[in-house]
Amino acid sequence: MPELPEVETVRRGLAPVLEGQRLSRVEARRADLRFPFPDGFVQRLTGATIQRLERRAKYLMGVLDRGETLVMHLGMSGRFEIARPEGTVRPGEFVYAADPDPKHAHVVFETQAGGRVTYYDPRRFGYMALIETATLAEHPWFAGLGPEPLSEAFNAQGLQAAFAGRKQGPKTLLLDQRVVAGLGNIYVCEALNRARISPFKPAGSISPRKLPGLVAIIREVLEEAIAAGGSTLRDYASADGALGYFQHRFRAYGREGQRCLNEGCAGVIAREVQAGRSTFFCPVCQK
Repeated sequence: MPELPEVETVRRGLAPVLEGQRLSRVEARRADLRFPFPDGFVQRLTGATIQRLERRAKYLMGVLDRGETLVMHLGMSGRFEIARPEGTVRPGEFVYAADPDPKHAHVVFETQAGGRVTYYDPRRFGYMALIETATLAEHPWFAGLGPEPLSEAFNAQGLQAAFAGRKQGPKTLLLDQRVVAGLGNIYVCEALNRARISPFKPAGSISPRKLPGLVAIIREVLEEAIAAGGSTLRDYASADGALGYFQHRFRAYGREGQRCLNEGCAGVIAREVQAGRSTFFCPVCQK
């Protein structure tokens, strides 16, 4: 599933063609994705202007001039294709990404300026909704979310409070969207490896002195991934054709049996299943 950097990559790719643009035509080619489209979905969007395109955790949000926000989640295989008057940009040139199949083109947005954005989703695990902007923070999808990891609200003091007395490993807690919003398995593995913190050790036993460094490393990993366009694992690609190559920078994730890249460490990356997910770590420097 696309994680925060992948969703931010999509947001940045869509922004030039959607932000500040009036939707002249909207087409929903089926009644639902993961969930049914809201009542009057097409009619409520047609003629609306997308004032700005935002991201919260792993959600894309188009704030409309009509007091509503278009909320979009990519699920596991949601992707966008952008067509402008000067030509089409189709993600999928990357070796792991198949070209969008027209039979999976479920939603089309056309702008008054001539842009066209098509949403593809073969597995239909993505979803879209229209939510009143003024009450967005109170909606069940957002009400319980923790701070954004790239914001000042995410800090060592907050982590210390979340970890205090907890027997779960730090990886489990960092994946809890109530602790911090938008982190997923890939980047948590990467951050813990760089911070040399065990993913299994009870979080409550981690020295508070290590937490400022962990916060800084989480930001560093995410910013590197965003700059690289995400990780583009399997069938994921960004909206504007800028394909992600962060997977070539992975220091832990997917590197089972390879040498740990942390300075001065002679360990070998191992993999264990933790809460149903693969955890990649170095048993030497992440004791």
